[in-house]
Amino acid sequence: MTAEAALATALSYGRLIPVTVHFDDLDALGMLHNARYPLLVERAWTEFWQERGIRFDGDWASAGDACNVVKELLIGYEAPVTRTGPYAVHLWLERLGTTGLTYGFRFCSADGVTTYARGTRVLVRLDPQTLRPTPWSEGFRAAGRELLRPQD
Repeated sequence: MTAEAALATALSYGRLIPVTVHFDDLDALGMLHNARYPLLVERAWTEFWQERGIRFDGDWASAGDACNVVKELLIGYEAPVTRTGPYAVHLWLERLGTTGLTYGFRFCSADGVTTYARGTRVLVRLDPQTLRPTPWSEGFRAAGRELLRPQD
């Protein structure tokens, strides 16, 4: 498969969210610090969900689907980011379960062509009273279904 075909397939699902790398995101070697990748991915997800009315405003009891925790984070670094400026995060869902989900991401160039890092993260929705897993709302599930990656 050509690079163009691979990119077209990758961008046929999920969302490409613009992010910005700033000077203070770089490490002493002038590369994007490894801890900044998950932070920039988190900011992209926050933007996606806030556009759909899902946000945390400081009250767990009324947070709804925003009351969730990270169960697992896996990330692989493919190429160094050595400049500040515009980039993007390609987001999608690998799995949408009853109380949990697995999302995939690529930290990439603004046009989605070059991949710098990729990974997955597992989230679990919690009941704010018991802190035990609880089902996602139907509204959340509907928004999430638009990001599901097609199964091979």
